Amino acid sequence: MGSFTKFMASAIFFIVLSFFLVPTRTQEEGFISVIISSKGLEFSKDLLIEQAVSSIIPLQLPQIEKSVKIPLVGQVHVVLSNITIYNVDIASSYVETGDSDHGDASIQVEGMEVGVTLALNGQEGTLKLSVLECGCYVKDISIKLDGGASWLYQGLVDAFEGQIVSAVEDNISKKIREGIMKLDSLLQSLPKQIALDDIAALNVTFVGNPVLSNSSIEFQINGLFMAPNDDFASGLYNKGSLDHVPFNAPAKMVEISLHENVFSSVSLVFFNANYMQWVINKIPDQSLLNTAGWKYIVPQLYKQYPNEDMELNISASSPPIMTVVNNGINITVYSDVTIGVMDADEVIPVACISLEIHASCSPDVLINKLAGTVKLNHVTAYLKWSKIGNLHMHLVQAVLSTILKTVVVPYVNLHLRKGLPLPLPHGFTLHNSEIVSINSRLMIFSDVAIAERSPTSNSEPNANSKD
Repeated sequence: MGSFTKFMASAIFFIVLSFFLVPTRTQEEGFISVIISSKGLEFSKDLLIEQAVSSIIPLQLPQIEKSVKIPLVGQVHVVLSNITIYNVDIASSYVETGDSDHGDASIQVEGMEVGVTLALNGQEGTLKLSVLECGCYVKDISIKLDGGASWLYQGLVDAFEGQIVSAVEDNISKKIREGIMKLDSLLQSLPKQIALDDIAALNVTFVGNPVLSNSSIEFQINGLFMAPNDDFASGLYNKGSLDHVPFNAPAKMVEISLHENVFSSVSLVFFNANYMQWVINKIPDQSLLNTAGWKYIVPQLYKQYPNEDMELNISASSPPIMTVVNNGINITVYSDVTIGVMDADEVIPVACISLEIHASCSPDVLINKLAGTVKLNHVTAYLKWSKIGNLHMHLVQAVLSTILKTVVVPYVNLHLRKGLPLPLPHGFTLHNSEIVSINSRLMIFSDVAIAERSPTSNSEPNANSKD
């Protein structure tokens, strides 16, 4: 029975790895990849063995009957009933992936041979799991009785060895089929999106088939953000050709790789939803929002509207450009700032400034989300139009840069700390994470823990960004 449990857990493991996601059309590209390393496979195997044992024990075998001849007794008809396996002791186990690229996997157990052939097929936007073949062969079984008239019953039980072996084999196969049917039901109920908020959701549909190597399993996920319940045209994005850049990857359980288009897609969704506009009428240094504070910057403004309050209407003119570089994420934003004067209940537009904003983002992992902190690097201002004459643009640029640093950047960082969802199954958490950004990809190398056992430090940023 220990061998059966090892097989069952290993088989479930390979299936479980794929049911976090849902398949979609194979011609689509995946912009997030998840690689489970040999360390991650070992962790999952041990966990699933523990769960599999608790799910099948006790194992009830059917009643067995047989006529046997016993010395000094003669021919007797014996019935063995209430045969129950209450305990399983697993001395050792291991999991092994194949080296093919079409989703095959083989499992070997000691003392027992179990063979299962599964089919994974797309069906109406979900993944259909079915059993093509399932068989079990018990190499050897040892049954010992102690106490009482065990010398008599031992002979009876020995005579039943073949039938007991057959009963174990049949029930193991039955349990395997039942387990796979449950997994199939779970596959049919999986969501295709993970909501960020009521504006954007992450498309977590599975793209193509899992790719097996001799030490890992890789999954491709669509990985682009979209408006909730909308079909997202991933054809708008193309990863292009990504050359492999060799580096010493940290030895962790999982690697989650996000292409820079993942970040571009979320900025596009928020841009299209008109969430990249800000009206600023209160700031820490309120004097900068009064024409008196601009007296020497734009004299004509103060002359026409002396001591009047002002507001700034900042609006992105296009979605921010997100580029993953070797030290994090570079962000370029093109926006317009309309300067308005508060005159009674009316806001009078008096000038419009175009800004080219360059910023950088340092990413980190917060439990199961990817968060970040933005830093303003440089701002270039251009006059778009003016009703108050010419402006000293270098002075205007300095004022607007100060407002961006003290008002807009803290606001953006507050939202970025909420984090973007990462494709991790419920009940697990990342810890001891490291981030590497290279060749248009942001890669998270991390160990995995059961959520209730996760280190308390996971409540704080737990990833270090590396070049």
